[in-house]
Formats: sequence, C-alpha cells, structure tokens
Amino acid sequence: MDVLTPKQLPAAARLLALGQVVAVPTPRWYMLCARAANPAATNAVFRAKQRPTAKPLLLLLGSRATAEALFDLSVDARLLAEALWPGDLALRLPWRPDVETVAAVGSPALVGCPDGILRHLVALAGEPLAAAVCSISAAASGETDHPALTTAQVAAFDRSSGAGIAAVVDGGVCPQGRHMTIVDCPAGAAARLEREGTVHARAVEAALTPTGGPHVG
Repeated sequence: MDVLTPKQLPAAARLLALGQVVAVPTPRWYMLCARAANPAATNAVFRAKQRPTAKPLLLLLGSRATAEALFDLSVDARLLAEALWPGDLALRLPWRPDVETVAAVGSPALVGCPDGILRHLVALAGEPLAAAVCSISAAASGETDHPALTTAQVAAFDRSSGAGIAAVVDGGVCPQGRHMTIVDCPAGAAARLEREGTVHARAVEAALTPTGGPHVG
C-alpha cells in the first residue's frame, strides 16, 4: 500500500480510474473509496469490510448540479444541499426515473457532497465515488475493530482484512470519529432526520426553515 501526500491526489485519482481502492481522510475517519460505476472495485470494498451487499455504500458527488442530474430532489433536499453541502451531511435520495441506478449504492441512495481532501479527489476523479468507513462492518466486527483514524490504522486494517488498498492519502489524525448526519428526503415529501452525527440537528432545522419555525419530521 502506497502512502500519498495530499499533493499527490492526482495519483490517487489515477488508481481509482484503474479500478483500485484508495483510503482517504475526512475530519471523521478514513474512508475506503472506489469508482461507483465499477462493480469489481465496489465489490472489493464490500469484501474488505465483510459487509453484506444488501447494506449499500455511500455515494459521493462533486456538486449539487450532479445531484440534480441524478436524483429527484424535493424542496427540502434542495434547501439542505444549498445550506450544508459540501460537508458532513448525507441525504437519502430517490433516483430520477430516467437514470440508471448504481447497484453498490442502492435505491434510494445515501448521497454526500464532501469537503476537504475527499472533495478534491471526487473532482479529480470526474465521476461519483462509492465510499465506506475503513473498518470491519458492525455485524462482523469485534471489540478491537474500530474505524481507522490514522494511516497506521489503515495499514493495520489492510493487513488484517486483505483489502488490497492501493494507496492511502495521509491526512494525519482524523479527530472527530463520528458518523455523518443522515436526512431522508423522499420526493415530494418533508425531510426526516434519520440520524444525527457531526452536523447538528439544529443546523438541519435551520437549513429547512430559513425564516424560522419548526419543520423537520
């Protein structure tokens, strides 16, 4: 497994284009990333995590415009994306009927528009990426299986899981160690806070009610 600096993101993007898996830092923890449209690459992520394919991966987009092109965005989804993307908010979104769905991320898909190093990598890749936490999935994990917060922990995961991670982008220590916030955004219906994480529930509420007043279901 190669260790790359953030200045070497073009090399990481080339590895992704070749169907490899790359580990990338976020403020929360390191994420395993692969081309969403490459089934062999996404299957490698499922295998490494011992994650059932029935539990889809996160889809990472580079812009709100891409989300508009792929998904049926409700009024609430647009408000949330405008206020809180890029960032640590994930929206559960239904695909547009004229768009071919991506099996690895399911339907509806859990969609994020990241910031920082991961945002730059998605831009360099030029296409959506599928991602998951660099750790064994909960159903198969033991007491010592934790999300990787350092490059050394990514390397240990790679050795123990046989993941075959091509490279890790060294972002130092990821300090937050918490999940993304998830908001379910059905087409034509009110948004519902599904899980609070690094984005506070009050921030979600504020984004949905810019003129004040409760809104989130």
